[in-house]
Parts: sequence; C-alpha cells; structure tokens
Amino acid sequence: MTKIAIFGVGLIGGSLALCFKGKPDLTVVGYSNRQSSVEKYMKRGVVDYATTSLQEAAEGADFIFLCVPVGMLEEYVTELSRLELKPGCIITDVGSTKASVAECGRRLERNGVSFIGGHPMAGSERSGVEAASTNLFENAFYVLTPEETTPPEALEQLKALLVHTRAHLVSVDAKSHDEIVGAISHLPHMIAVALVNQVRGYNEQNGLYELLAAGGFRDITRIAASDPVVWRDILINNRTVLLKLLKDWNAEVEKFAVMLESLNGEAIEEAFQAAGEFRSKLPERRKGMIHSLYDCYVDVPDHPGIIGNIASELGSARINLSNINIIESREDVPGVLRLSFRTQEDLDQAMELLGKTGYTVRQ
Repeated sequence: MTKIAIFGVGLIGGSLALCFKGKPDLTVVGYSNRQSSVEKYMKRGVVDYATTSLQEAAEGADFIFLCVPVGMLEEYVTELSRLELKPGCIITDVGSTKASVAECGRRLERNGVSFIGGHPMAGSERSGVEAASTNLFENAFYVLTPEETTPPEALEQLKALLVHTRAHLVSVDAKSHDEIVGAISHLPHMIAVALVNQVRGYNEQNGLYELLAAGGFRDITRIAASDPVVWRDILINNRTVLLKLLKDWNAEVEKFAVMLESLNGEAIEEAFQAAGEFRSKLPERRKGMIHSLYDCYVDVPDHPGIIGNIASELGSARINLSNINIIESREDVPGVLRLSFRTQEDLDQAMELLGKTGYTVRQ
C-alpha cells in the first residue's frame, strides 16, 4: 500500500487528497497541527485518516506533499529533516515560487529521499478544504521542477501518481519557472494592487471614483483582493525576479508617457495592435495561475422574482452558477445581471438556455 501524506489539507491539498483517495493501493493521510482541522478533514471525507502528529504522518510515507504557505515551507523542511523518512520517499510542494523552495528541499535529499518542486497552476475564488474538488486540476498545467541530481525514477514515480489529477504535467528548471510565473502572475497581482490603491487615494477626495469603478474596473482588478499573507510570502520569496520585472514594467509605462507627451497616436495604436495580436494567441480554455471567471450579462425587467426564476432555470438544467451580481436596476432601464460560471462549458450552456427562454444574453 502506497502512503501519501498531505501537510495542509486546504484547497490545493484537499483537492490532491480527493484525487488520490479511493484509488487502488493508495492511502491518504492528512496532517494539521490543529485538532479541529483534523476533525474537519475526517468529517468531510477528503482523507483516509488524519493526525496532529507530524511524525506519524511522515513516517513510512512514500510521498509527502507540502501544501502549506510558501513562508512556512522552510519550517516544515526543518522538521522533516529531523525524522527518519522512508528510503525512496518523494517530497514535493505546491508553492508558486520554486527557486527558494528547491534550496530548502536539498536539505532533505539523503538516504534515497528526493525533493521535487511542484506547482499546480490552478485555483479558485474560494479557499479552504470546503472548496476542495477532484476537478480542480483537470486540464490545468502542473509544473514540476526537478534538479539535475533528481533520480529519473523518482520523477517518473511522481508523474505516475499525478496522473490521477488529470492535469498536464510540465517539467522546467526552478529559475525559469520563477521568471515566467513572476511575469504572468506575480507582476499582474502587484499592478492590480497598485492600481486599486491609486484609485483608493483619489476616492478620498471624490467618492465618485468608488461609485463609477463598478463593472470593468472591478473586473480587471479582481486579483487585488487575493489573500494578503499568501501574497506577502510569494512576493518576498520571488523578490529578485520581481525587482527586474518592475523595472521592465516601468519602462513599458514610460513608453506610454512618451507617446502621450508627443501626441503619437500611431505608436499608441501600434501598441494596442501588438498586444491584441499576442493576446489572441493565448489559450482560452486552459486553467492557469489567475483563475478564470466565465461571465455573461442578462437584461432583465424590474419584476419581483425575476432573479429567482433565472437561478431556478439554471439549477433545473444542472448548470453550476458560481456568482450572481446585480450591476444595474433602475425604473428607466432594464436591470443587468452578471452571471459567473467556473467553466466555459457551463457558460455556453447557460447562454443557450437563457436565450431560448427569451432573455437577452451577451458576453
């Protein structure tokens, strides 16, 4: 029987546990230092058993998944380095920075134990074990960052286990991972936070900023509402990469300043054209670092019960509605509902259903 220990059974750890639990010859053990969390894991059935003893969880484990915040990884690595781990044990993590984690992981590589960095590039607007799902990683990229010294057989064993996630496995060195993820995820998060805080400052003098920022501004800055502690650890761990990216970003912003100062409309047009062409090549239906929301907008008359009717129509068709938001509702105009779904398939089905029912639906 293969023993899999998962430290930190939240959204990611819990979803991994659900992918492995119940599979032939696999036993999933959950660890938390809080008894209340252990009881929650067992009550929700995400693991075969759970414990507050780190030693009990780790001893005899064939695989150990460190699904704790990046800032806590070194602490766990230190604890594991004091234990007699099973020869051939494979340890991996799920953090979104890899170079600093790999450095910690090297301290565990003894007596046949291997550390292989991992990063499942999937998430959710929800958090905690309550949001765990067997489908979280499906069609997402799961990046592995083996070292040159990583035994090939260890990498293949981890890949064989991760097949249960139905993710697309990609191997890359830790440095390249941090540079790429820094550009496509960490930098956008910083820009979103800076932009929201800039507008927040303006709003202190004129409350119309907050009032008129609904809709598009709220959508494009959604990631600014990410967990502050998690992102504190991520940014500090990837600071070398991010400092360079910020310099490059400032240079891009300065280009726009020059275009505006010189009234260079042609250059502005070219910038938008180049960005549009590159963006059109990006895959639309892959899960990625920044969780996608699939939205549509429905015009609805101001009638009692209309929102409930729409929700009922979707529920009857077993279409999973992620969120519903009233954008506008006044006597002189139809109300506008924004419906959010977690998959493109759900969005497509909802738009077809509501269109046939007589509603005006658009993306």
